[in-house]
Amino acid sequence: MPSNEQRRQAAKRKLERQLERRAVRAKRRRVIGAAATAVAVLLVGGGIYWLATSESTPDAAANPSDTSTTPPPPPGKQTEGPCKYTETPAEPAAKEAGLPPDVSPTPDKGTAQVDLKTSQGAIALTLDRAKAPCTVQSVTHLVAKKYFDNTVCHRMTTESLKVLQCGDPQGTGRGGPGYTIKDEKPKDLKQGKQYTIYPRGTLAMAKTQAPDSGGSQFFMVFADSELPPEYTVFGTVSEDGLKVIEKVAAGGVEIPQGGQPGDGKPKLEVKIETATLKG
Repeated sequence: MPSNEQRRQAAKRKLERQLERRAVRAKRRRVIGAAATAVAVLLVGGGIYWLATSESTPDAAANPSDTSTTPPPPPGKQTEGPCKYTETPAEPAAKEAGLPPDVSPTPDKGTAQVDLKTSQGAIALTLDRAKAPCTVQSVTHLVAKKYFDNTVCHRMTTESLKVLQCGDPQGTGRGGPGYTIKDEKPKDLKQGKQYTIYPRGTLAMAKTQAPDSGGSQFFMVFADSELPPEYTVFGTVSEDGLKVIEKVAAGGVEIPQGGQPGDGKPKLEVKIETATLKG
């Protein structure tokens, strides 16, 4: 008859095998959420990510726990400049754009204007090089390559987290440009009740739970929202653009099966027809 210690060890080995299998099956997803602890991460209401180990959650952004022995994917080629954009061979580009230029020094002054012509109206974005020079350099590169043209904003959240998320040509929340950007964490956000406040009008990068995992997906905050200060802020959304997003939010979201209230694909489709760089 096995001892208590033997049963504990057997249970531990079983859990490790389960987590390894889930990590292999899971596809990374650019998401907005709280910092991960250990085990797998699952989206719940309000943009917070809690622990989960359910086999019935294929969209979970699964990360192996501290006990998992699954190795991370090998890193790809890295640019030689200060920004160190890193290719992701395991996750090819959803739409080919190549690596951004990585000049030295990285431009860190002034702004760039990006006008999004969408199916719901115009959304003007002001990109701030001083706040996030590497991110702005990447985004302007993607705009110039027409990466965002004819893409659909795949996610709207309308509960405690109020954002519209775009930037995946696949429209699934899993696509990226084939490379990652290093985090440029905001330092000037105010403290909220639980996390820091990403104020209305903020333009920020989405990412996975892993550090330095931003790509092409971004989110636009249409009402003050609390998040950990892990998401790179790289600009602002115009007031007229916010009114467009508020109109879309008022139309509601299509909640996926097993999903959470106020988190899903917007019922009013937001298709970025063209993204144009000015300045």
